[in-house]
Amino acid sequence: FTLKQKGRDADGEVQTTEVTVYDYFVNHRNIELRYSADLPCINVGKPKRPTYFPIELCSLVSLQRYTKSLSTFQRSSLVEKSRQKPQERMQVLSNALKINKYDAEPLLRSCGISISSNFTQIEGRVLPPPKLKTGGDDFVPRNGRWNFNNKRLVDPSKIERWAVVNFSARCNIQGLVSDLIKCGKMKGIIVEDPFDVFEESPQVRRAPPLVRVEKMFEQVQSKLPGAPKFLLCLLPERKNCDVYGPWKRKNLAEYGIVTQCIAPTRVNDQYITNVLLKINAKLGGLNSMLTVEHSPSIPMVSKVPTIILGMDVSHGSPGQSDVPSIAAVVSSRQWPSISRYRASVRTQSPKVEMIDNLFKRVSDTEDEGIMREALLDFYASSGKRKPEHIIIFRDGVSESQFNQVLNVELEQIIE
Repeated sequence: FTLKQKGRDADGEVQTTEVTVYDYFVNHRNIELRYSADLPCINVGKPKRPTYFPIELCSLVSLQRYTKSLSTFQRSSLVEKSRQKPQERMQVLSNALKINKYDAEPLLRSCGISISSNFTQIEGRVLPPPKLKTGGDDFVPRNGRWNFNNKRLVDPSKIERWAVVNFSARCNIQGLVSDLIKCGKMKGIIVEDPFDVFEESPQVRRAPPLVRVEKMFEQVQSKLPGAPKFLLCLLPERKNCDVYGPWKRKNLAEYGIVTQCIAPTRVNDQYITNVLLKINAKLGGLNSMLTVEHSPSIPMVSKVPTIILGMDVSHGSPGQSDVPSIAAVVSSRQWPSISRYRASVRTQSPKVEMIDNLFKRVSDTEDEGIMREALLDFYASSGKRKPEHIIIFRDGVSESQFNQVLNVELEQIIE
């Protein structure tokens, strides 16, 4: 870095000299450095004016909160470790109360605060689950779950013009494909034979994720007669496969190709069925619907054309200040159905909760906003009917921002 010298030169200019961080601390500050000459420094300055400290002069204060985003693997293990059954959680809280003797805390007592040793009891109700309809009979979910064993889907799609892409996963691909075809038949999904199976070449396996994706895509493009409608992608590891993100981006953002990734470790009929449910939904089919939707009898919604929207904005984790926030809006289509949705996604300024693209004027007559997109799709898919009701579910707005968001977004929606 550039160090200002004491004194000035003949022209009265401040003299400067280039010096290493190591030399500065050892020679100018007389601080002995033992081992950090070749290690990176710690920058405690500002982006425009960095200030470097040798690493051995710093010590890390323990137990600080880590705010950057966790890896997929860290996140899944965090969720796993913090998952507790209600009884277990109650036990932990009761024990903490006993061991710490909060009730005997003099400060709390002097303020007149006492803590009951029993939990507060409240009246609860269990609402009956809504009846569901598949391709055959109606059925009622039990304990919040249901399965599709031996059930046909309401609206099965057709899996055609598709191929398998294998990123070095060990797997009996022929067996997997024939299982897909067999299970698909039971669900009412016609699965044609795949056009081809694309295997990753061994020399690319160790390459960076982006390179692996590019090479695989080149292979697919060179051998297929046209763009595929669907690609089934086999990944070598389940949790944190580094080709997943780049592969999805390439297919969805650049080419609009529907993909399904699987890591085929334990493949059985239940697994194949679950995968088929995802594929069917992605290809525009419908797995199940509410019985009240089939014989339209939902208050407000079934009588007159009604569009239902869901909106949310997701932000980068606190440690990533410059990651754009992403606004997503889903909107119902094919009225009177309320189980079919399309999605619109936009990026916007970091950490902004307001969606600023609901109305977007690009000229005097043109609007490229999300709302227009949703309304046009509803109109086209609902027999040229315009919605008379609009119901919006808006997630993620705190009490303090509620009015502000309502005013800004409602204004755009009305526009």
